[in-house]
Amino acid sequence: MTTKTTAKTKVNRSAKMKYISLTGLMAAMIAIMTAYICHIPTGVNGGYIHFGDSLIYIAAAILPTPYALAAAAIGGGLADLMTAPMWAPATIIIKMLITIPFTNRPAKIITPRNVIATVIAYLISGVSYFFAEYIIFGSFGSAFLASMSGSLIQSGGSAVFFIIFGLALDKVHIKSILNSQL
Repeated sequence: MTTKTTAKTKVNRSAKMKYISLTGLMAAMIAIMTAYICHIPTGVNGGYIHFGDSLIYIAAAILPTPYALAAAAIGGGLADLMTAPMWAPATIIIKMLITIPFTNRPAKIITPRNVIATVIAYLISGVSYFFAEYIIFGSFGSAFLASMSGSLIQSGGSAVFFIIFGLALDKVHIKSILNSQL
């Protein structure tokens, strides 16, 4: 192996370790924000409204897709394990799915695509949690309306927090800082 190849391998390993560290940090913040900060129980089915999805959106706009998927799944899954364990399997899948519409490619977090992605994430979340609720509880008719309205509040609030957090992070050029470190 040449010196040039060895140096490139070390850089790749270093970047991967930094991405893994940032993924773990994002997962922890997602779990805490979801489970404890602005955590509002709703209904009798163990569901709750939270704004942890805003940090999932931030992770999806900062991290490469595989890492964003992991941060969302781990953070959302841990939050449900701490607060409403019956939802954890569905949450792990749904939180991964809501990262997909976002992009981490531009130099900024708040882009037209990422703002539109919050609407797509709402649709994915609302419909997916409706099906999860149907599978868990077997209720169909009123569950759709309840699921979509709860998701609208959660996703809408998360979209607002995402835009506020994203604009603040864009103002300090966080993506440039992270990219120079990776």
